[in-house]
Amino acid sequence: MNTLEITAATVDQAVAEAAKQLGVNGADIEVTVLEETQGLFGKGKVRIRATVRGKAAAKVEAPTKAVVETAAPEPQASAEEKPARERPKPRPRREDKPVGAEAQPKSEESTEKEPDVVATQEDADGLVTVLTDLLELADLDAQAEISEINGRYVSITLDGNDVSYLVGRRGEVINALQYLMNVMSTRKLHNGVRVVLEGNDYRKKRQDVLTKLATQIAEEVAKRGEEAVLDALPAFERRVVHKALSEFPGVVTYSEGEEPNRRVVIAPGS
Repeated sequence: MNTLEITAATVDQAVAEAAKQLGVNGADIEVTVLEETQGLFGKGKVRIRATVRGKAAAKVEAPTKAVVETAAPEPQASAEEKPARERPKPRPRREDKPVGAEAQPKSEESTEKEPDVVATQEDADGLVTVLTDLLELADLDAQAEISEINGRYVSITLDGNDVSYLVGRRGEVINALQYLMNVMSTRKLHNGVRVVLEGNDYRKKRQDVLTKLATQIAEEVAKRGEEAVLDALPAFERRVVHKALSEFPGVVTYSEGEEPNRRVVIAPGS
């Protein structure tokens, strides 16, 4: 009997991937749903067992099992709503780095290291002006103020009656607005300065949640000797994870993949 185990975002995606790998039509596959979880940070996943039926089975040459991650990118969800038992499934440790991955030393956040750029007060003032104009055009009761300038990063805090709308239920709005501001910064300043937006202490709370979860997952990785892959995170949140585990014994971290699907891998280390 020719069987594959496939992990994907939906049953349909898993069946399609199984059919592709087995070289048969989807109609020739018998599907058994083995597991269906919400996943880390609210990202859903389903694991199925795909078995080739009848005569089609004779055409399949590779009966061995495989687990393939094909989950499509989804909007980032708050880790606060993630049950503790739903953690990323560890995978066997690899001796070689995957293509596109960058090794993460324990003592520094080299995977997310940025060019040597220093933002000026003039840069920060210009970005606040752009954001203020956007808020006024949107007729939102919110004000933008510079809270910190650190290297290439300009931290801007939003305050006002409408800030909750700008944060969103799971931070999706403030992440989108931050992305827009960084696109505008690239086109306006041409110097690599980046914007970090804060509102209603969302970033601080998110940092606390990510730090706690990263530590819990790192403990499992060190204990089991298997690496774990987090769901895709924006650069700011990846840096939080790298920093949180920079001194954690027995693990190393690195990032793999391309934006916006770049992920942090927590792997066993010396």
